[in-house]
Amino acid sequence: MTGVPPAVLPSMNQPLVPRILRPRRAAPADAVRPTRADINLEALRHNLRVVRKQAGAARVWAVLKADAYGHGAPAVARTLERDRRVDGFCVALLEEGVELREAGIVAPILLMGGHFGNAHEEVIARGLVPVVHDAEPIAAFARLVRAGIASGPIEVHLKIDTGMARLGVTMQALPALAARLAEYPEVRVRGLMTHLACAEDAADVETAEQIARFEEATALLRRHGVNLDVRHAASSAALLRGQALFDAVRPGISLFGVSPRLGGGAGEPITKDLKAVMRVRTEIIAVRVLETGAPVGYGATWRAPGPARIATLPMGYADGLSRQLGNRGHVLVRGKRAPIVGAVSMDMAMIDVTAVEGAAVGDEVVVLGPQEGPLGRDAISANELAERAGTIPWEILTSISRRVPRFYREP
Repeated sequence: MTGVPPAVLPSMNQPLVPRILRPRRAAPADAVRPTRADINLEALRHNLRVVRKQAGAARVWAVLKADAYGHGAPAVARTLERDRRVDGFCVALLEEGVELREAGIVAPILLMGGHFGNAHEEVIARGLVPVVHDAEPIAAFARLVRAGIASGPIEVHLKIDTGMARLGVTMQALPALAARLAEYPEVRVRGLMTHLACAEDAADVETAEQIARFEEATALLRRHGVNLDVRHAASSAALLRGQALFDAVRPGISLFGVSPRLGGGAGEPITKDLKAVMRVRTEIIAVRVLETGAPVGYGATWRAPGPARIATLPMGYADGLSRQLGNRGHVLVRGKRAPIVGAVSMDMAMIDVTAVEGAAVGDEVVVLGPQEGPLGRDAISANELAERAGTIPWEILTSISRRVPRFYREP
């Protein structure tokens, strides 16, 4: 263990204290490559206004998990908190909550992931609101109060599994848990939540059944003396459809300009009032001329059908440009579409600019978002990329990695 100061190493009898660590995000000042993501903060605020209007009297808790859907959670949270139309934030991980607190966010932050490891004390120290789904974390938080480590009552939200089969106390287990809550007066169940599995389904059957179970769970808890202050179930799809608008709503992807689609997949967007927040761009770093039949990329998955001009981009799947877009996706160059050819590699990708007149080294290339150039004007949406890659726009946005610096813009 040479090179490690002895004081850093815990002794055999010293308990290990959890440390909340985060990967470092690439900063604009460190940018060398031309690959970057531009974040339009005015579009973000516009989307919040759309969401706020749709929410009516319900509180709006912005979901900023997965680094605010790839947009950079600290900057997004600061922008929304200053706007005063948001009432709080939701994250999945304790680490995400810590990051927001260290960024100076003072609004309520709900930890929805339901797993705290051995860091229950950290949750309370950071002023975070935990979501619990069984008796174990309730008992753990109660022990902190009994030991004098935290002051009570500690407020938590209880998650009910109404049909997602992912996380939450089941309807079958709820009566026993409700009966046990009296054993832990140090913990107060302030909120009740669930997650809707089929909010985009036009038939609404599953959603109606889940809401009915949620109401049943509410009534059961009240019979056990649990007086709830807030209930919430609606994410973006349900919110935009006016469903499950209880005391609070949890918009996520809609804040970033992507509307869920009715029926999912290629269905119609529930709303067209949102504005895309992220624009991902890079530049051409090399151009070469290929003869007919010449291969491009790993595995030679594309060969030139005729004489071709191939440009290289300094962006690959490690940056969030999906490998599935090889020979399927497009980018924008000089305002015109150019196909991605060959396999997308870790750090680079190739495009066919044979039909893009004047394409040269240094030209801007837009991977996501709009571009206007001498050859036209076009835009590539997260939905389009998702359809080409066989995935969903949530994955497209959250896949833009932390090594791509975010530049925050006020148009």
